Amino acid sequence: MQTDARRQVLSDFLKSKRARMTPESVGLPAGSRRRTPGLRREEVAQLADVSTTWYTWLEQGRDIQVSASVLDGISSALQLNADEKRYLYSLALENTSDKDKYVMEPEGVQLSSSLQKMMSELKYCPVLITDRKCNIVGWNKAAAYVFVDFERIPSEERNVIRLLFTRQEFRRLAVNWEQFSGGFLSMFRSYYGQYVEDQWYEQFITEMKEAYPEFREMWEQSEVSYAPDVHLEFRHAKAGKMVYELTSLKVYGPDDLRCSIYTPTAGTPTEAKLQQLLEPTE
Repeated sequence: MQTDARRQVLSDFLKSKRARMTPESVGLPAGSRRRTPGLRREEVAQLADVSTTWYTWLEQGRDIQVSASVLDGISSALQLNADEKRYLYSLALENTSDKDKYVMEPEGVQLSSSLQKMMSELKYCPVLITDRKCNIVGWNKAAAYVFVDFERIPSEERNVIRLLFTRQEFRRLAVNWEQFSGGFLSMFRSYYGQYVEDQWYEQFITEMKEAYPEFREMWEQSEVSYAPDVHLEFRHAKAGKMVYELTSLKVYGPDDLRCSIYTPTAGTPTEAKLQQLLEPTE
């Protein structure tokens, strides 16, 4: 393990996953003397085929040697999904070939002409391009009409997580706002696991927790997902009900960008409504 911060995040993650499991889900008797919900440490250790002492040290964030094979056992014991397993490995394995992932991105992300063309071609699909901090670095005309005119927001404030909790436009827009926000928080947590050594994340999370109690609660309950599958229902001020499916794509390159495409749900008038909204300005 490389830093105390990394070990602490690993510790919190393991405790959270253990607390959410039930004995019945792994074929163990529930018992009657459980003081806290979830599995006991010795039960996780038994399922992972490791010693209770070793697992306890790992969960306590001690500086111990960890192998991929042991993490496989823990992943199986805690029933981690693919994204959670990646998150566990990024936190626990010290020897990784991705050393350059901790390098800060250069100032001012430059979107390639091909990416810009792709966004413009998706006329009736709102598209957002975000970096590893969830800063919005690109969008198309459809996104500006459906969400908010990002051009009017100062660049230093164009952070998806921040906007979700500070701008009433997003709360009024998303009928299932908690699911909408939760999807972005799960993506943000996946980045946090990769770049936990970057102090920006701790500062940002602390700031958001202090300013928005709702963020604190949702962050503590958030899952881990590199590409959540989200069904979104919007109530647009001009177009009314609009329904989208979110697809997240990784843009390979030095800036670690993500392309989020909101596709109108088939069988709904969403695309036609957006077309009517956009055509008068063309």
